Amino acid sequence: MIETFKSWFEERSPREKQLLVAMAGLFVVTILWLLYLPLTDALSSARARHADAVIRYGETKARVRQVELLGKAKVPGLSGPLDTVIRDRASEAGFQLASVEPAPGGGVAIAITSAKPAALLTWIAGLEGGGILVDQLTASDNGNKTVSVRMTLKAAAR
Repeated sequence: MIETFKSWFEERSPREKQLLVAMAGLFVVTILWLLYLPLTDALSSARARHADAVIRYGETKARVRQVELLGKAKVPGLSGPLDTVIRDRASEAGFQLASVEPAPGGGVAIAITSAKPAALLTWIAGLEGGGILVDQLTASDNGNKTVSVRMTLKAAAR
């Protein structure tokens, strides 16, 4: 087969030989180019995915460390009965409690008729930092950039 091709090629004029060689060269370049582009795109995409995964892994490890530290942190004791502490902290934060009732399981159920969401979440974070945990929370929009809230709070286990 190679001999047949060689004899066929030898029968061509010099100009035809040059054109055939140029055509073969362009064909090889085209095939290589068609292979090169998808491979480089795939490699750059893989590098980007790998970099994102490494960043997510680092962020996750940092969050896990924070959770472990929170689990090891000592929970401060309450300075009095749970309902009294909640009333005091609510009045310090400027919230008017509509109701404070004992809840099943040793908790306290409270209702706030009007609170700004950002202030409420800051207050809840302060409660959690002070050893009071939110067991249940229901909030509804009042339509005037405030919310009404019903929640059940419990003292954190020591």
